[in-house]
Amino acid sequence: MQQDILINWSPQETRVAIVEHGAVQELHVERSLERGLVSNVYLGKVARVLPGMQSTFIDIGLERAAFLHVADLLPSAAGVRGEGEPAQSSQQPRAASTGQVPIERQVFEGQSLMVQVIKDPIGTKGARLSTQISIAGRLLVFLPQDEHVGVSQKIPAAQRDDLRRRLQALVGEPATGGGGGFILRTNGEDATDAELADDIAYLRKAWARIKLAAQKQPAPSLLHQDLDLLQRVLRDLVNEETQTIRLDSREQFAKLAAFGREFMPAAVHKLQHYKGERPIFDLFSIDDEIAKALGRRVDLKSGGYLIVDQTEALTTVDVNTGGYVGARNFDDTIFKTNLEAAGAIARQLRLRNLGGIIIADFIDMAPQEHRDAVLAEFRKQLGRDRVKTTAGGFSQLGLVEMTRKRTRESLAHILCEPCEICRGTGAVKTARSVTYDILREILREARQFNPREFRVIASPKVVELFLDEESQHLAGLSDFIGKPISLQSESAMGPEQYDIVLL
Repeated sequence: MQQDILINWSPQETRVAIVEHGAVQELHVERSLERGLVSNVYLGKVARVLPGMQSTFIDIGLERAAFLHVADLLPSAAGVRGEGEPAQSSQQPRAASTGQVPIERQVFEGQSLMVQVIKDPIGTKGARLSTQISIAGRLLVFLPQDEHVGVSQKIPAAQRDDLRRRLQALVGEPATGGGGGFILRTNGEDATDAELADDIAYLRKAWARIKLAAQKQPAPSLLHQDLDLLQRVLRDLVNEETQTIRLDSREQFAKLAAFGREFMPAAVHKLQHYKGERPIFDLFSIDDEIAKALGRRVDLKSGGYLIVDQTEALTTVDVNTGGYVGARNFDDTIFKTNLEAAGAIARQLRLRNLGGIIIADFIDMAPQEHRDAVLAEFRKQLGRDRVKTTAGGFSQLGLVEMTRKRTRESLAHILCEPCEICRGTGAVKTARSVTYDILREILREARQFNPREFRVIASPKVVELFLDEESQHLAGLSDFIGKPISLQSESAMGPEQYDIVLL
């Protein structure tokens, strides 16, 4: 399927849209002050070891400590840089239950470790770390602590053995080749030996710079930063289906072209400098698509619609027929709505970058062949996703449970923040509920204090209700406590906010 990549650049923000047949499929946003951390390599310091969780918190210089689980800790990594700490043996007796060396025998507070971010901080969670370092190049991924030579599973199986032999010959034996393992990326399938050799040399030099920095810099410190979004477009997003890469900044176009000529020459001819008078994102109404991707409701062409709700624990997608009545009978109406929804859900997951546990609630279908067809279409559409997804079958309740790997914030988390009024719940108390809260609060205060007067400061809606329908209750309370109660409207207050002043 042919695709175009549109890039809108400004000093504060870079936005990338992947468009297929006029429809936006993916959106990537990177802000200069909020760059992602995935693939960055740090020299961190162990802040706290948690034997009960078999984990440790690592200070890498961020606001929140990062998290390292024992499963992501290579036994040999504990001695990367000691600063005089006692040596940690990788030959510790293994824990009988897990087959792993307990984390408290591998690391200790104050120890320095070289770590790499594998998940950005999300919400209240710190970054997720690993001590197994990997450095991505144009054609290869370098594994400096491993000797494995492999080939991407996305390359046809018939070609993998030959490519692995070629790569092994170029890498050489550990004793003579410089050490380290390599994995051939999908865009290296047709690379020449010379191109692969150049990438090997580049990645080994990058690793040498990282090791040298680890010896010279104090912990915590940044040793290696991944490419910015513009450069990652050429490295990660361009493929054989990409027709054009259009960028609206002359200066950034020149820089990206120079970077491409050095590292990704096959993609340079697809680069174009967009000079149109209309903003580049207006070409395909991408700003409108972004606005829709932040809403709950997604309308389908048939008249049906989706309701997407994103929570901390999981994301739910509910399918509804809406006004669609075009099929011959009710079963066909449901089937066609679900079939269209299967593709729309997969697209929304990519567009919104939703990850974790996802529950798709399709409309109940009686015929088994309809259920099988919808599930097959859903899995087919998910197969287009560059992020790993796993989908199960229909449950007894008619739900499809799936997971999508989450390594960075969703689009909504990047562009939005929780409402200060509802605190992310999506609902606030009614004005009547707030008036009853105020009446109870005044009664509590009257039992503890003896002011001359109580003054209620609240939102206009609450004050208006006190003056109208709740005036009798307010007067009754005033008589009961024997104190006057006055009202003051404050337009700056939210629906649930109020103050009770004792005069």
